[in-house]
Amino acid sequence: MYKRNGAQTVFFDESPYIRAFGSTAGSKEAEGPYGRFFDATTDDVYWGESSWEKAENKFVKEAIKTALKKARLAPEDIDYIFAGDLLNQCTGTSYGLRDFYIPYVGLFGACSTMGLSMKMAAMMIDGGFAEKCCAVTSSHFCSAERQFRFPLEYGGQRPPSAQWTVTGSACVILDKHEGNVRVEAATTGKIIDKNIKDANNMGAAMAPAAVDTLLAHFRDTGRKPSYYDAIFTGDLGRVGKSIVVDLMAREGYDMEIGYFDCGDLIFSESQDVHAGGSGCACSGLMLCAHVLPKMQEKELKRVLFMPTGALMSPTAVQQGESIPGVAHALSLYVE
Repeated sequence: MYKRNGAQTVFFDESPYIRAFGSTAGSKEAEGPYGRFFDATTDDVYWGESSWEKAENKFVKEAIKTALKKARLAPEDIDYIFAGDLLNQCTGTSYGLRDFYIPYVGLFGACSTMGLSMKMAAMMIDGGFAEKCCAVTSSHFCSAERQFRFPLEYGGQRPPSAQWTVTGSACVILDKHEGNVRVEAATTGKIIDKNIKDANNMGAAMAPAAVDTLLAHFRDTGRKPSYYDAIFTGDLGRVGKSIVVDLMAREGYDMEIGYFDCGDLIFSESQDVHAGGSGCACSGLMLCAHVLPKMQEKELKRVLFMPTGALMSPTAVQQGESIPGVAHALSLYVE
């Protein structure tokens, strides 16, 4: 049966369930408004390891262990794991997963990876190729800053548009049979590049991709923003969120009510993170600590979850290239 609905959206015949989820976060995230909802936090950016990268591996390991424990599953019960992060060759993922011996599909969607991994896992289950899959992502402020901008020792001043890369990891287990939140549909985003070249303005670089995917989702489904109890974009922060509201208004969609951005929510204004949070873990942590618990309690029954990603390369940016963006949307519901 052909499952595509419109140009970019697929509906699942047997909507996979979200069976369990786990989250690990750093100290700054723990001090934020949702800190008490993360499964595990640490006040040490190294988490007892010898490098930031090894710490990120540990965040990944612990998030997966937590989700498996909640689901009452062992690693061998998982058919596939879909995962990725921000580091070169996705080392946060590959080194973090190497002890689990789960068939691995590595992904790179930058900060949109939580949505990308869940979408691919849902497709695998609905297609009949698996029954249980993990979707995982991670990021670390220190390792990301070193790779994409400047070493922390440099001490450069951050502009108001800059965002703070979230430290942590999130794991969601999708199951064919068990759970109460279901993945109804997925809209795959296109690469959108509006010639933004400022690596300290991720919100502006990603916002056009968010708008493009939102418009595609509403066009394909015939829905309006009001169909959902809440819409969550991933990592736009205050700058990017305001751009989305303005651009969607030009297209005739009112996003003033019921629209939230994970980067705008995860830190408080008193934490001095400028435009908000970003990084793969940003939307992942907010999904696991806020969105899914609210859905389990049926405070939210229909949610559009749409992480956004800046597909930038340090080399390309240093050569004067612009920053492409992408966004992937998932329609979630509670029966």
